[in-house]
Amino acid sequence: MAEGVVERTLVLVKPDGVARGLVGEIVGRLERKTLKIVAAKLVHVSVATAEQHYAEHRGKPFYPGLLQHITSGAVVALAVEGRSAISVVRAMTGATNPQTAAPGTVRGDLGSAVTPNLIHASDSPESAARELALYFAPSEYVQYDRTDRAFA
Repeated sequence: MAEGVVERTLVLVKPDGVARGLVGEIVGRLERKTLKIVAAKLVHVSVATAEQHYAEHRGKPFYPGLLQHITSGAVVALAVEGRSAISVVRAMTGATNPQTAAPGTVRGDLGSAVTPNLIHASDSPESAARELALYFAPSEYVQYDRTDRAFA
């Protein structure tokens, strides 16, 4: 049996990932890792939501670019659940710079630039809780059993 506590985390397929038709590829990678998608929606991120989402980066030189990119088109927001989901998804995402991201990661295999870089994944339990609340109401989560893995 796998180790780790069952966690829930936020994954965003950013506008470049949606525009490039990579949503299915990214979701498939998460599901093949036996993570569960417990909520999903296609959204346009407002400037206000983007400012809350990236609040820890306010004042940094790359902050305006983050806001511009995440609000530039459709985003697929996913609530992903599984054992050690936060660290597992972060490892699958790869380094911020696709040029240095490891082969086999989303950014290493599919990315082309630092911004845009296809995907966002929460980096801690605190960030996951805060970020999930920006995109999903508690009533939007759906629980179900996967036939290929026990989560208890």
